[in-house]
Amino acid sequence: MFKRWLLLITLAHTLLTTGCIALVVGAGAGAGAFAYVNGQLSRTYQASYEKTYAVCHQILSDLKQPILEEKTDGTQTTIRSKRVDQTPMTVRIRIIDSDWTEVSVRTGHVGVWKRQISEQFHEFLAERILE
Repeated sequence: MFKRWLLLITLAHTLLTTGCIALVVGAGAGAGAFAYVNGQLSRTYQASYEKTYAVCHQILSDLKQPILEEKTDGTQTTIRSKRVDQTPMTVRIRIIDSDWTEVSVRTGHVGVWKRQISEQFHEFLAERILE
């Protein structure tokens, strides 16, 4: 129960500190809940950082998207990639705790976000994270 409250507080904090309107869809954090802010589609997964990171890398590889840049600061990793059609994609993987990870996906150029592609990446991730 504490973890759910922590997730809800984290999600609320993210939404309130961005200063932008966000859309949240789903029954609760980690159960299909998305936050869409400034072209970035975020979702929380009940999985370790290591597993989430590995699955994100595998999806990018399967989609034949080269990793152009990868940065980490110990609590989150940001991966810049480019789709086959040259559309840029940024995937951010952030540790919430040992069993929960937040993934944010931004696809497209500034002002021309491609939300559907970001949603598709999350669908792939949600399927594979359960394996």
